[in-house]
Parts: sequence; C-alpha cells; structure tokens
Amino acid sequence: MFNWLQYFADWLIYSILGVSAQSHLGESLDFFVFDTIKIAILLFVITTVMGIVNSYFPVEKVRNFLSRNKMYGLEYLFASTFGVITPFCSCSSVPLFIGFVKGGIPLGITFTYLITAPLVNEVAIAIFAGAFGFKVTALYVITGIVLGILGGFILGRMKLESHLSTWVQNIIANAQTEEELEGEKLTLVKRFPTILKEAFNIVKGVGIYIIIGIGIGAAMHGFLPTGFFEHYINKGQWYGVPLAVIMGVPMYSNAAGVIPVVQVLVAKGVPLGTAIAFMMGVVGLSLPEAMLLKKVMNMKLIAIYFSTIAFFMILSGYLFNIIL
Repeated sequence: MFNWLQYFADWLIYSILGVSAQSHLGESLDFFVFDTIKIAILLFVITTVMGIVNSYFPVEKVRNFLSRNKMYGLEYLFASTFGVITPFCSCSSVPLFIGFVKGGIPLGITFTYLITAPLVNEVAIAIFAGAFGFKVTALYVITGIVLGILGGFILGRMKLESHLSTWVQNIIANAQTEEELEGEKLTLVKRFPTILKEAFNIVKGVGIYIIIGIGIGAAMHGFLPTGFFEHYINKGQWYGVPLAVIMGVPMYSNAAGVIPVVQVLVAKGVPLGTAIAFMMGVVGLSLPEAMLLKKVMNMKLIAIYFSTIAFFMILSGYLFNIIL
C-alpha cells in the first residue's frame, strides 16, 4: 500500500503539478503528500484495530498484568520488544500511543513503546547492518532497547498522567463509561460503526497537527542539505554529540531514510557515535512528532519527554564514540 502511495505522490507532484523531481520544492512536496496520507491512514487503521481490541479483548486484565510490581521491569522489556517489531517512524507510532493510553496501559510502558518503535525496527536493522556491520548494529539495537526501557521507566515513575491533554482524558473517560454501561459485549457488527466513527473523530481531531508537523518536516527534508549538519558536527568537539541530537530534532525521517545520511556523515569524518546521535534525534525526537503530541500532551509533558530522551541519546552518542 505504501508503494502505491509513493507512486501516487510522485504522479501528483511530478506529473500533474509538473514540479521537477530534482528540485528542493519537488522533494519537499512529494515527501509531504506521501507522509500526510500515510500517517492519516495509519492513524485511522490503528485506532480502528485498537477499538476492536478494546471492545473484545480484556484490556483491563492486560492493564492489571502490566501494572504489577512483581514483574521486575519485564513489562518495559515487552513494550520495548514490541516497539522493535513494529516498523513505525516517530509520527506513525503516535496513533498506537493514543490506543495504548485509551486502553488503560500505564503511561511509562506506553512511553517505552513510543521511544523504541522509531529507533529500532527490522528495516532499520537490515540497512544498518549493511552500512556498518553486525557489531555496530547489535550495539545500536541493544542501545535502542535499553534507551526505551530506561526512558519509559523514569517517565512512568514521575506520575505524569495529569499532563495528558483534556482531549485524551475525555477519550479515556468515555471509553471507561462505555465499558461500564455496556454490561454485556455487543457483536462486532453492532459495534463496528461506532468504532469507525470514533476512529474518524480521532483522525479529524489530530488532522491539523499532522498537516503542520509533516509540513515542517517536509521543508526541513527538502531544503536542508547534508553539508549543513556536517559543517557543525564533524570536528569531534565535546559538544558535537549534544549538538547533533539538537540539530536532528527539526528533521523528520524514519530510520531507513536517515541511515544513508549517517553513512555519508561518517564517510566525511563525523565520529560514528556523533552521527548515530544525530540519527536518534531525527527518528526519535522529530519536531513533527512534537506537533502531533501537542494534541495528546500539554507542553510541560512534551518538554519532560523530549528532555529525558535527549539526555539518554546524548549519553548513547558518547558511549558509541568511546567504544567504537
């Protein structure tokens, strides 16, 4: 389906609108059309699936299971592992984040998934292995999983549920009310129209954030050359790693898209750990993701989330530079 969307975006921008494929504008517009439609579809499909799950799967049992202290942190490992096997970018993982919160999954565990999903997935692993070898790939995968576990655990301990947006809290309240009033489970046929309506309303609710966020990411993707970053982070100064993470945040790409850029940076003398820190900033803490999260969190929670994860990304970059 995504291949079909790419063909559609190419056809619309390059054939119908006549924008050159070699121009910065053409690259940005093509990126914008493809990712806007992709994320809107993902949001609708994932929300619909989560609606079905919430209706027929004992989510309260999963919630209670994941909330037990006797698991000794394994719940975070499960969430991080699930993030690895789902090939989503930072913006694409937000819809599933909404579904987790709606289903009552503890916020810290939900954050673990949100952190890990864009950083590590099978596509990124395959490309990373081809570009840097299995030793570096294994270290990167382990780092991504540990980063998700530590970040989610710390954020979960901070009890940040009150900083979820009113919109999300209303969704949670409505879901709980429906559960209490149902008494007995309705058939899928009877529930499905309501599930579709809820999914459509969620897409509608975050639509403007999708457009603005991806618009920013498309502009950065098309108009900022690789050399812009290379100029500032290729000298190996102590501040290179944190600067790489900060400079990566305004960008927007998935791991598969940014790994070739990382390869070019390394080939031109940028330390590997610094280049990987840049990659983590791009795929794990994008500005478009922040725009989407604005719909589900207040600014204080977004700032806490970004600051915590950026700190661990910086530590990871330094670690890579020391080890490799």
